[in-house]
Amino acid sequence: MRLTLAVLSVAQFLIALDYSIIYVALPSVAADLQLEPSLAQWIISAYAVLFAGFLVVGGRLADRVGARRLFVVAVVFFGVASAVGGVATDGAVLLAARGAQGLGAALLQPAIIGLIGTTFAAGPARSRALAVWGAVGASGLAAGAVLGGLLTTASWRLTFVINVPLTLLCAAGALAWISTDRATRADRIPVGAAVLGTGTVLALVLGLTLGADQGWRAWPTLTGLGLAAVLFVAFVANERRAPLIEPALRRVATLRRGVGATALYMASVGSEFYLLTLLLQSAKGYDALQAGLAFVPLAVLVTAGNAVAGRALRTHSPATVLAGGFATATVGLGWLALALHGDSYVGHLLPGLLLSGLGHGMIYTSMFVLGTRDVPAAHQGTAGALLTTSQYLSAAVTLAVLTPVLGATPDHDRFRVAFLVVTAAAAAGIALATRKEARAGVATRLNSQPTGTVRHTAG
Repeated sequence: MRLTLAVLSVAQFLIALDYSIIYVALPSVAADLQLEPSLAQWIISAYAVLFAGFLVVGGRLADRVGARRLFVVAVVFFGVASAVGGVATDGAVLLAARGAQGLGAALLQPAIIGLIGTTFAAGPARSRALAVWGAVGASGLAAGAVLGGLLTTASWRLTFVINVPLTLLCAAGALAWISTDRATRADRIPVGAAVLGTGTVLALVLGLTLGADQGWRAWPTLTGLGLAAVLFVAFVANERRAPLIEPALRRVATLRRGVGATALYMASVGSEFYLLTLLLQSAKGYDALQAGLAFVPLAVLVTAGNAVAGRALRTHSPATVLAGGFATATVGLGWLALALHGDSYVGHLLPGLLLSGLGHGMIYTSMFVLGTRDVPAAHQGTAGALLTTSQYLSAAVTLAVLTPVLGATPDHDRFRVAFLVVTAAAAAGIALATRKEARAGVATRLNSQPTGTVRHTAG
């Protein structure tokens, strides 16, 4: 089981790494391929939206064809897309490669969670496995910013190429050490619903981006936002006839709370990497290597936060640990909002990085433990897909919101407002965890009798 967990953790590290590694490299990519700032943003958004939009499809595929089989196919596809991105010579090819990476990650992520759910028994064993997996995943987000800086000093293309050997390692490890799991005759694969949902978010992000670039009354902006509204209505109508989210999963209270937590996580500490990259390189004059090294303390504290959460989950409910993580992150992000104008990295930025990093690790581990705890093994892949869908849809929308906040040439005042926005998201996470925790006690008492295969309990 240890080798299985090691393979799955490396794959999760790869997914998280690939999302954040591009941040520090983004200015170099844009300059080399002559991309406008509004178009360069899509290097991040193309990955996030395609990733989020097809995760539930990946979850259903994992349930139908078997998580191990899907894992191998998805990780190889991801590696091919990474190789294409590494040799891209124009923006269109690069954006297509990033979208393909996101699609590959959408198939890979639920396969990983599905394999954890079927390999480790519900209870302490699965919680420990999720804690290790979560620690590696959160560390991947943090390490991506560091590695992005180091690799970009040689070439931004290495931020893509580095994925290739990792995907080969994961594919070989899965074939050698992961047992074949039993495929189920799952329901239909909801491709149509995924296309409508993905189209909605793509149109919304496009509209928000155009609004910041061309004005909120410009016809391209209104067209994008209008298209998002039309697609959303079509998505809702489709959900009534052929739901993307199974009704049984909608009734799992801990899964609903986990979905909210993952959205607020990405709207707070998950967006910190993007803001810090811009702050350090555009406002404070750091080069790519200096910016990457500036992330090292944050990465270390993310890992420490994972460890703290893993120990705390042995004696405290996931919701309690989640509330503590959001509270720590709120203080850290608030510190950055107030102190970012200072010239001293150690005196002004470092305390906020340490606190937000610690909170980051605590949130990441506890939100997945909370969200998947009461989901039956047969639906673990889909549940994990829902959690990560919420996470990366929030990432794309938050980035689109922060773009007009920062403007074309952000100064320290604009950065302060942006950091206050993500601080407010972290504070909302505290409210989610504590308020729902109180209600969960009532819900648990009301549902103390078995009501079916899905237990209505909460952290």
